Parts: sequence; C-alpha cells; structure tokens
Amino acid sequence: MNRCSGILMPVFSLPSPYGIGTLGKAAYDFADFLHAAGQHCWQMLPLGPTSYGDSPYQSFSTYASNPYFIDLELLIEDGLLTRDEVESQNWGTNPRYVDYGRIYESRFAVLQKAKDRGWERDQAEVAAFQAENCRWLPDYALYMACKRHFGMRSWTEWEDADIRLRKSPEVLERYRTLLREDVELFTYLQFLFFRQWNRLRDYLHGLDIQVIGDLPIYVAMDSADVWAEPECFQLDDQCVPTEVSGVPPDYFSADGQLWGNPLYAWDRMQADGFGWWIRRVDGASKLYDVIRIDHFRGFDAYWAVPFGETTAKNGHWVKGPGMSLVGVLTSWFPQLRFIAEDLGYPTPGVQQLLQDSGLPGMKVLQFAFENPEENDFLPHNFVRNCVCYTGTHDNDTTLGWYKHAYEASKDKLRRYFSTDGYDICWIMIRACFGSVANMAIVPMQDVLCLDSWARMNTPGVGEGNWAWRYKEDALTHKLEARLYETCKMFGR
Repeated sequence: MNRCSGILMPVFSLPSPYGIGTLGKAAYDFADFLHAAGQHCWQMLPLGPTSYGDSPYQSFSTYASNPYFIDLELLIEDGLLTRDEVESQNWGTNPRYVDYGRIYESRFAVLQKAKDRGWERDQAEVAAFQAENCRWLPDYALYMACKRHFGMRSWTEWEDADIRLRKSPEVLERYRTLLREDVELFTYLQFLFFRQWNRLRDYLHGLDIQVIGDLPIYVAMDSADVWAEPECFQLDDQCVPTEVSGVPPDYFSADGQLWGNPLYAWDRMQADGFGWWIRRVDGASKLYDVIRIDHFRGFDAYWAVPFGETTAKNGHWVKGPGMSLVGVLTSWFPQLRFIAEDLGYPTPGVQQLLQDSGLPGMKVLQFAFENPEENDFLPHNFVRNCVCYTGTHDNDTTLGWYKHAYEASKDKLRRYFSTDGYDICWIMIRACFGSVANMAIVPMQDVLCLDSWARMNTPGVGEGNWAWRYKEDALTHKLEARLYETCKMFGR
C-alpha cells in the first residue's frame, strides 16, 4: 500500500435538503474537497439497506445498496420526479441529524413515482442490470416485496411456511407474480442506485481517490442472504439459529455485545471452496477499491452465544476458518486491497493470521492512551503495513474522548506529544499522518473538531446512532488548506 491518507465519512452524513446524504452534488463537492486537501481515500460505512436501529452493519442484503442514498435532485433532472413532489415532503427539520422515521415515511412514496415513470422507459438498461446481477437481485427484490406483504416483519415470522422456507420454485414464482409491482420497485431502485454510484465512483477515480468500504463479517438474520441460502448458516430444520454472534465483555461493553447474527456453517462453506464468500466479495468489488474486513479476528476464532441469551456473556470461543478462507479471498481478488480490522483481544492466533495473510491491521490512537502500559497503539510501535486512525465509527470523537478521558490518559498523551492538549484533534491528526503507517484515516468529525454530540455510534446502544451530518458550510478553504499542508508535510 502506498503512503497516503483519507477521511472516514459515511454517505448519510453528507448535507442535503432532503434529510439524508446522497450520491448527488454534496458527494461530488466532498470529492473535490478531498482532492484539494491532498487526500487519496474516502472511507465509507457499509452502503446496504438498513433495518431496525438504522445500523449499516445490519442490512437486508450484503449485495444491495440503500435506496435512501439515491439522489432526488438527479432524479428531477432525469425527468423521473418533479420538484413539487420532492419538496412537498417533510424530510426533518435538523440539518445536523438524519430523522430516519421521516425518511422511512416519505422516501419510498417519492421513489415509487420515479419507478412508475422510469420502469418502461429504462427497460433495456434495467434488463442489462438484471442480467449482470442475476445471482442476487431476484432474491433480494422478492424478499423485500414479501417483507412488505407481511408487514415488514423478518422472514422468520412470515405466516406462510411455504415462502418462509422456500419450499419449491413454484412457490417463489407464485409470490413473484402476486407481488410483481413491488418486485419491480426494488429492482428499479437498485438500478437507480448503481447508475448514480458508478458515475460518482468514476469521478472519484478521475481525482485519484480510492473508495474504502466496510464489509461486516456477518450478515443479518433478517436478510435476503440468510433467507435465500440458509444452508450456509447454523440453523435448525425450521431455520432457527442454534447459536448467534457477538463479542465478550470488553472496552466498549461490560456485558459484551450481543449482535445476534446467525453464524456461518464453515464446514459446508469450505466444502464448496467458499463460493458464498467469493460471490460476496465480488459484489463488494462493484462498490469499493479497498475492503476493510470488519471483525477480522472472527476468521481466527469467533464468539458463539446460545440462541435466546439476552447478553453475550455466556458465549464461548469457536475456531474459525483462518487462512483457508483468507487465502482464497486474497488470491481470488488480486485487484482488490484488504484491511483487517484486528481490534479486540490480540491473541496469538489473530496475530499469526494477520502475519500469514500479509494484510494491514488497524491502529487506533485513542487506544494508545487508554492503556497506561506500553502498547501496540503507540505510534513508535507501528509497522509500515498498518492503517492508523485517530478513532473509528465506534469511538467517541477525539474531542469528546479527550474531555471525558481519565486524567491519567490525558497526562500520558500530554507527555507523549509534549503538549498542553490544546487543539487536541489536530495533535492527533498530525500524529496519525506523521506515523510510519502506510495509510492514515481520520473521521470527518475530528477534522471538524466536533464534540461528543457528533459521535457516530455507541456500541451496545440500540437507538440514536448513525445520524450525524455535517452542515453545508463546513468544507472551508481554510480547512482544506490545513489538511493539505499536514498531508504534504508528512509525505502523504
């Protein structure tokens, strides 16, 4: 990996008059800002359609993307919507946060109008898109149509066992005919997203900016992925999980984190050469240039919690697939670069897997000062083959973290950097950029020096996350110049 730097900034955090960030003008403005500031990477959070709690790590599909991110202004320009149709909706009143309740109520009503006008007009392009994505798109579109039919409940709660358990091709075809309008809607929305996405990605590449995407290690139980291929997961004959995912008690949560995702049937996956994972990464390659594998340590060993537990405390470690999977992915996709999110317990097994894979791991500067002892997160202990962050989407903002840190942590930081702690965000940004790490990534909140109110996510808290947005006037020439100067000074 060449020495470079970039910004962590979710699409939903972009400004827009319609309640949530999209792939429209603000995305291009942000790309221009990155380019002028000397940055070569835009790291995003997962782009999939979100479920209850609005977490991008719990998506209805590992292949599909979020219809909320389709830019409405571009649809107006394309003749698919009128300005009155868009502006008559209430998208929320606070430009700093996403109001997901209002977005849910209004977005699909507007997008339905776009589909009504565009489905026949764009049929040739849509047909080509369907053919290109035939491995996942029919299942996803039918799944979402069935969810609507059954009151948006998870597939495990659908009354008709025939479609719930996919009893036969005839059952699938019957529902595909019954719900044709919604199947077409969810197909067309993916077509619109990817048409806008491909244009944006081409623009980014023209500015020499790479897209770093996040691949959650697990998929949601409430997803087309599990419904369509239950044999890939640890489920009983009624498709009920036997054990589910999580992590034991740690820095973020005293009870651990009970994620609740179904666990993989690794023996069956390995028997067919990990075809499911090859298809999944191939899908991600249509979005990203660099893939950050979230919870990489789960490939070495994963925390399995008996289904029905209310916390993650009573789980146990199970050996994962290790290099038998990682080696397949890195050899199958030589054009992609991977980052291993190796945070958590630094066991010898995880360290060996990281070394054997050759992938860069992650270093988080906030963690360096939470630990009073010598540790691998201190910059003088970095190796070049790593990615340095001031903090991640799960951390408090650097300003908020510093304000609430123990005095011993603050004292260690002040002594380490010979500073009084003033302008703490840029002290940490300079340390990140100045480290030997080949890649340095900084959350946008830290570039803007924002306090805890702008925090992206608090692990273990189910609501109120994934909502922060920056305001339209935030990308100043002064900020751009400061980033560029820091980037240039440290050879990035």
